[in-house]
Amino acid sequence: MADQVSASGRMPVLRTLRARITAAATVIVAVVMILASIGFSAVLGSEVRDATTRAAETRASELTTRIDDTGTAGIPDLDDDIVQVIDESGRVIAASEDAEDGTLPADRDGEVVTYDGDPVLIVVEETDDDMRVVLATPVDGDEATLATAGWLLAASTLLVVLVVAAVTWWVVGRALRPVGRIRREVEDITADRLDRRVPEPSSGDEIAALAVTMNRMLDRLDASASAQRRFVSDASHELRSPLATMRQHAELARAHPDATTLDDLAEVVAAEGVRMQDLVDGLLVLTRLDEQAPQRRGVVDLDDLALAEVSRLRAAGVTVDSSAITAVQVAGDERLLGRIARNLADNAARHAASRVAVGVARDGADAVLTVDDDGTGIPASERERVFERFVRLDEGRARDAGGSGLGLAIVAGVVRASGGTVAVGESPWGGARFTVRLPAAG
Repeated sequence: MADQVSASGRMPVLRTLRARITAAATVIVAVVMILASIGFSAVLGSEVRDATTRAAETRASELTTRIDDTGTAGIPDLDDDIVQVIDESGRVIAASEDAEDGTLPADRDGEVVTYDGDPVLIVVEETDDDMRVVLATPVDGDEATLATAGWLLAASTLLVVLVVAAVTWWVVGRALRPVGRIRREVEDITADRLDRRVPEPSSGDEIAALAVTMNRMLDRLDASASAQRRFVSDASHELRSPLATMRQHAELARAHPDATTLDDLAEVVAAEGVRMQDLVDGLLVLTRLDEQAPQRRGVVDLDDLALAEVSRLRAAGVTVDSSAITAVQVAGDERLLGRIARNLADNAARHAASRVAVGVARDGADAVLTVDDDGTGIPASERERVFERFVRLDEGRARDAGGSGLGLAIVAGVVRASGGTVAVGESPWGGARFTVRLPAAG
């Protein structure tokens, strides 16, 4: 198909949809008109022939009655009829003025023959004396009428076909004009010009729906490209920070060996290395989620994942209330579901003033995981944004605590991939409450 389109993006006229629709409509109308004309001509010819035959039979019957009443004396005086009276032996005993050029074929009743060079219709009637009255009615007028009708039908057929072709070409061209504008606009849209949109016709038809759908697609592509650029920029910035820290300490140790020790340098490198590893791990998880990579699905005890995080936080000295944890199972990837519990627990511990609460319960067909803290909470206007990548509402504290801004984005991605939802609200303690709903198993 590519070789059928020129370098300018234009297709040969005969291959366009406009030309094909016009050709199809023209052919269909032409076939219908030709068949209709043939049928009409046949019906018209039959009607004209029947009318001529009925008129000839009526005239022949009148002449027969006249001969029975008054004899054949008046037959030679007829100047408008071609008629002969033939006896039983086949001899012409009377003939009109126009029937003196030869015997009319009395055995061809109802047929068209040639008499004196002209086509005539033969009608035969019998008198009471067993004589036959042979009437010849000229049909050249009928043939002229049928020929004229045929020419008119042919001309009208040609005219209708031409009009249909012209109107179809115009209508289809007008209907497809928005498609041309859309195509030209799309040709100018590149990766760095995704903010452009195709014109949306006001017709409300399928082409308008196509334009709306295409603009929605461009919106998604533009948003995706912007998010990707922002993601790359943020990831570069996040990776630059630990690298700069390690480089500064290394340069300090080289320039001023007495200002630091090897243990201090190793501690900085190890801490920043862990931070970089967490960041890279988070980026890899998000990449796999974006690519919709297959997950190892199975039945997972959500309460066990929650209790493991409770134990980990308590070991770190965090006060955790786990009294609301009950046994609930979900279907999913245990490793990814564990990331949900861990990231929410770390987030709560990072922002809590003194305590954290973790709960697991079943609500109908859903398994519900809640994580509360008694921190400052999250403003209502920011509760959707916290699930975006590299978003920190308290930049300084999150960075000091080792947060990369990917934890809640990973939570949102894993929850979506598992067929659930996640939301943030206000906890009973005034801090933030994160609520995860996942389809329960069984």
